[in-house]
Amino acid sequence: MAKQSILIIEDDPDIVELLSYNLAREGFEVREAMDGETGLVLAQRHKASLILLDLMLPGIQGLEVCRQLKQREDSRETPLIILTAKGDESDVVVGLEMGADDYMVKPFSIKELIARIRAVLRRLNPVQQSDRIRLGSLVIDSARHEIRVDGQPLALTLTEFRVLTVLASRPGRVFTRDELLENISDGDSFVIDRNIDVHIRSIRQKLEPHRDLIVTVRGVGYKLRDTGTAD
Repeated sequence: MAKQSILIIEDDPDIVELLSYNLAREGFEVREAMDGETGLVLAQRHKASLILLDLMLPGIQGLEVCRQLKQREDSRETPLIILTAKGDESDVVVGLEMGADDYMVKPFSIKELIARIRAVLRRLNPVQQSDRIRLGSLVIDSARHEIRVDGQPLALTLTEFRVLTVLASRPGRVFTRDELLENISDGDSFVIDRNIDVHIRSIRQKLEPHRDLIVTVRGVGYKLRDTGTAD
């Protein structure tokens, strides 16, 4: 499955480097533009999954870039997050009215920005979980809250069930740990990041001799091997 792509339109090289490095680590494909004109060209040439747009740009200002992006057919539906300096609330309001999806005030937390990026992408492309998923010998029946392997029931905890169901919803698609956390959290339980690895290890042990169904993609996350078609 193709990587989701982020277009960064930002003139501060330090911020661009910081964003590019961390977004690439999260599994995104990243493109960079140091001014509004270049950003508009890249947005037209390469369909981005999401655009990060600084408001203070040389040449064409950020709000004008936002306006053009939201008027053009090829980028109208592309989600956009505004990056702005503290005190530019009025510009943020204008940007949101033009169609921006969210904003972050500098200096910002990279972890929070990535969480907001994933939240925006998840709202637009929610993980679809069928009531019944069949992948080779693995059958997940969400309505009955039941998983069978080779026809035999698989005893999983609630969190393990949710993790495996999310992975099976899109076989072959890599989920980062943050994405798995976001998709299994319901507000009633607390699962810290490193516990995802613990749950994956436990699921693999219970899947024997089919533990290799879950594939580790180093530096990114986990995916379920595509062994068949989902119902």
